[in-house]
Amino acid sequence: MTDTVVIQDDELLIERIFDAPRELVFRVWTKPEHLMKWWGPKSFTPLAIEQDFRVGGTYHYGMLSEEGREVWKSGVYKEIVPNERIVMTFRWDDGAFDVDNLVTVTFVTMASGRTLFRFHQAPFKTLEARDAHIGGWSSLFEKMAAYLETAQ
Repeated sequence: MTDTVVIQDDELLIERIFDAPRELVFRVWTKPEHLMKWWGPKSFTPLAIEQDFRVGGTYHYGMLSEEGREVWKSGVYKEIVPNERIVMTFRWDDGAFDVDNLVTVTFVTMASGRTLFRFHQAPFKTLEARDAHIGGWSSLFEKMAAYLETAQ
């Protein structure tokens, strides 16, 4: 189940509970060998995952749409607390949505052993840019949940 909560007009918060331990959710979110199996919205396939996963390191992710269009995003890791939080810049390489913002992902262990996953992205320059990201991220988290059922 995914809940989308808009905090301010220029912010997006999506919360999801994954039926998996926090360490596994963190690993699936951060390791290229996992990301290559599920990354991207519903109709996209991962093309390449390049990352230097450390504070100050960069990432560059490519996806292929079902129409054959390549989409790339990149950024810099600003903060990494293993199994707890990642803060990174986010930019569409083609300048789509005129978005250049900060993404904060947190991983919280619940009493049930499941993981509360919080995805926060801000600031957005327009409501349209913010809203255009909701469906993509939500379907990406659906793919992540399905992958977590088989991941180790």
